[in-house]
Amino acid sequence: MRRALARAGAGKALDLDEATVLMAARGRDLEQLLPIAGRVRDAGLLDAGRPGTVTYSRKVFVPLTRLCRDRCHYCTFATVPGRLPAPFLSLDEVLDIARAGARLGCKEALFTLGDRPEDRWDAARAWLAEAGYDSTLDYVRACAIAVLEQTGLLPHLNPGVMTWTELQRLKPVAPSMGMMLETTARIPAHDGSPDKDPAVRLRVLEDAGRHAIPFTTGLLIGIGESPGDRVETVFAIRAAHRRHGHVQEVIVQNFRAKADTPMRTTPDATLEDYLAAIAVTRIVLGPGMRVQAPPNLVDQADLGLLLQAGVDDFGGVSPLTPDHVNPERPWPQVEALAAATARAGFHLRARLTAHPPYLAEPWLDPRLTAHVEALRTPDGLANDERPQGRPWQEPDGGLAATGRTELHATVDSTGRTSERRSDFAEVYGDWQAIGEAVPAPPPRLDADVAAALRVAGDRPAALTADQALALITASGADLDAVCALADDVRRDTVGDVVTYVVNRNINFTNVCYTGCRFCAFAQRRTDADAYSLSLEQVGERASEAWDIGATEVCMQGGIDPQLSGAAYLDLARAVKVAAPDVHLHAYSPMEVVNGAARMALPIAEFLTAAREAGVDSLPGTAAEILDDDVRWVLTKGKLPTAQWIEVVQTAHRLGIPTTSTMMYGHVDQPHHWVAHLQLLARLQAESGGFTEFVPLPFVHTSAPLYLAGIARPGPTARDNRAVHAVARLVLHGRIDHVQCSWVKLGPAACVDVLVGGVDDLGGTLMEETISRMAGSRHGSRKSIDELESMVRAAGRTPCQRSTTYGAVSAERSAAGLRARQLPLERVAVL
Repeated sequence: MRRALARAGAGKALDLDEATVLMAARGRDLEQLLPIAGRVRDAGLLDAGRPGTVTYSRKVFVPLTRLCRDRCHYCTFATVPGRLPAPFLSLDEVLDIARAGARLGCKEALFTLGDRPEDRWDAARAWLAEAGYDSTLDYVRACAIAVLEQTGLLPHLNPGVMTWTELQRLKPVAPSMGMMLETTARIPAHDGSPDKDPAVRLRVLEDAGRHAIPFTTGLLIGIGESPGDRVETVFAIRAAHRRHGHVQEVIVQNFRAKADTPMRTTPDATLEDYLAAIAVTRIVLGPGMRVQAPPNLVDQADLGLLLQAGVDDFGGVSPLTPDHVNPERPWPQVEALAAATARAGFHLRARLTAHPPYLAEPWLDPRLTAHVEALRTPDGLANDERPQGRPWQEPDGGLAATGRTELHATVDSTGRTSERRSDFAEVYGDWQAIGEAVPAPPPRLDADVAAALRVAGDRPAALTADQALALITASGADLDAVCALADDVRRDTVGDVVTYVVNRNINFTNVCYTGCRFCAFAQRRTDADAYSLSLEQVGERASEAWDIGATEVCMQGGIDPQLSGAAYLDLARAVKVAAPDVHLHAYSPMEVVNGAARMALPIAEFLTAAREAGVDSLPGTAAEILDDDVRWVLTKGKLPTAQWIEVVQTAHRLGIPTTSTMMYGHVDQPHHWVAHLQLLARLQAESGGFTEFVPLPFVHTSAPLYLAGIARPGPTARDNRAVHAVARLVLHGRIDHVQCSWVKLGPAACVDVLVGGVDDLGGTLMEETISRMAGSRHGSRKSIDELESMVRAAGRTPCQRSTTYGAVSAERSAAGLRARQLPLERVAVL
C-alpha cells in the first residue's frame, strides 16, 4: 500500500496490481489517497480552462420502456407488461415530458429503456408493429428526432447494447450516448442477461469509438465483483478511450439494494469502498477524463467526500422527473447541490449532454449543430436560454466547390502542401495503444511448397489454408514455380490477352473524418489540401472523359459529415446527365453504408435508389483486410468485415456487380491474405457478383500508420509476386480476372505480375489522388499507349474492355484511338 500510494502521489502510471492495492485503501490510507485523486482532477480542470468548476446536466428522464429482455438481479426498473399501462411511452407522452422540462430550463432528454424488449415480450412486438416501427431502436430514433424538432432538448440515448449499424443510425439524432460497462467480470447478478456479457458490452464501447460517438460509460460497485475486477473494468475503459478518444465521462456508481429483487439482502457498497473506487478511477484515467458520481446515491452530507475523491461531474439532475432506476433516491435540489459544491470549494455549472471537447466534428453530426449552438456558452457549457424546437434535417448537400479542386492535376507537379493532416495527433487515437493491438504473427509452419504445388496443379481452388500459406510465403525458386503455375492457370482461364478499361477517376471530396490510419488522402475541411467538387464540376469531368474515349467513370470520395445521403444520388445523376452512356462504377461499401444510414434506408433500398440514379456497379474497396483484428488497427471508424460482406452480397442479389480488393503489406501477415482470399472465394460461390480481384499494395510514404512507426514500409517485391499469383490459384473457378494496380506497383512491377497470373491492368484513370497523396511515384494517369506498352513488355496482347469485361463498341474504340493523339494534360484540367 505504501509503495502504491507513493507512486500515485508522484504521478507515476499505475499497473493493475498497484491499482488493485489502492482499491483496498481504508482509514488513513484512504485519507492519503483522496487528496492525490483530487490533485489529478484539479490539473484536468485547469487544463480545460475552468479551474474549480464542477458540472451537472439539467435533464428530464424519459423511461421509454421498462420492458427488457434481460433479468439483472438488482434491477427494479425492468418489469412485466401486466404492470404497465402500455409497453412503451407514446410519442405524445415523450413530448409532454420534454416540453415540461424545457419550461423548467432543462437541456437534456435522457432516454433510458430496457434492452430489446421485443425479443422477449409479445406485447412489445405487437405495440411496435402497430405503431409502425421495426424495432425499439427505430422508435428511439423517431422519438429523439421529435424531441429535437418540437422541444429543442438534446437527447442522450441509453438504449443498451447496440450493433455497429444501430450506433451509426442513432448518432445523427443525439449529441451523446451511453451504456454502463458495469464490470468486466462474469458475476451471478447478470445470470440470464445476455446483454450484460462483458465481451458484448466492450464491443459496443469500441464500436461507439469507431463511430466517434461521445460516450458515457462506467462501473457499478458492489454487485458481486472483486476490487481487482473493478480495476480491470477501469483499465478496459481506458484502453478503449486511448484507441478512440470518445469516452467523455466515466460514472462510478454505487450499488443500492432494492426490495423485490433477488439481491435485496445484498449489503450496499460501503462509503469507503465507493470513495476508493472513485479515487482509483480518477488516478488511472488521468486529468483529462471527466469522472462522475450520481449525487442522489449518497447522503447529502457526503457530497463533499465525492469531490475530495476526484469527482468533477454530478451527471444528470432533474427538477421534474424522478430517477426511475433508483426511485427511492430523489434528486437533490440544484440549489442544494450548488451549496454543497461551494462548501467543498468548487463552483457548480450546468453543461450539455456532451462535454465541451465533443461539440464539433467529427463528434457532433452536422444535423445537430444548430440545436447545440443554441444552448451552449462560448466555453462549451450550458447557457441560460430556454430550449426551442428546431428542424432536424439532412445537410443541404455539401456539394459546393471548395478548397484545392485542382489537386487532381497538381498532385503530380506540386504535390501535397503538408505531410500530415492538421489533426494528426488526435484523430487516429493513441498510437501506443494502436501499436499494442497489432496482431502477432503466428508460428511459422514447415511449408511443403512442392506438395501444395501438386494440389494447385490439379485443383487450384481446392488448396487448404495451410497449403495456400505455403505458396504465398514461398521465395526463390519455389516462388518462381508458384508464379509459373499461376500463369498457366491464367492462360487456361482467360488466354493471353491482357485487358484494360479507358476510364476516369473522380474523387469528389477528400474531406473525411473516418480516421483510417493508412489513408493519406483524407483531410479536415480546413486543411490546405482539402477540397470538394460541385455537381457541375463532376458533370464536366464526366463529359470530358466521355469525349476522349472513356467507357467508365469510377467515382468515390471521403466520408464528409456535411454530405447528405441524397448527395450520392445527386452525384450519380450529374454523371449520367453529362455522359448518359458512360458506365458509372461508384461508391465503396463504406459510402453505401454511410448513404443508407443518413437517409435512414436499408442497404437494399439505398442500392436500388443508387441504381435508379445511374450507378451501374460498385468498387469493392474499403475491404482492406477482411479480418477485424487487422481492420481495427488500420482504421478507427471504417465498417467492420460483416458490414462489408452485407453490402456486396446485397448488391449481388440486386444484380449490381462489384469488384473485390485487398490492401496488403502494412500490419497484416500472410495468413491474413490467405483467409481474405478464401473468404472472397466463398462469397463468389454464393453470389457470383465479383467481376475481378484487385490486390492493392500498401503505399506507405505519407500514411499515418507508417509515420507513427507501426506499419511496415509496404510489401516487398516478393510479396507482390506471391499475392497476385496465389490469388489466381485460390480464386480459380470463382473469379476469373486478377488485376494489378499500376498506380501502386509501377510499370516494372506490373510486368512482373503479368507473367505470374495477372490478366488485367485496370484503367487509364486520367486522374488519381488517393495513391499519389500517400506517396506513390507512378503518376496519376496512363495513356492507352503506355498501358499497351506494359502488356507487350510481358509478351502478351492488349485489349480494351468494358467495366464488366465485355467488348467495347466500335464508337468507343474509335474515340479511344483519337485520344491517343491527345497530350495527357488534356485530361487533367477542369
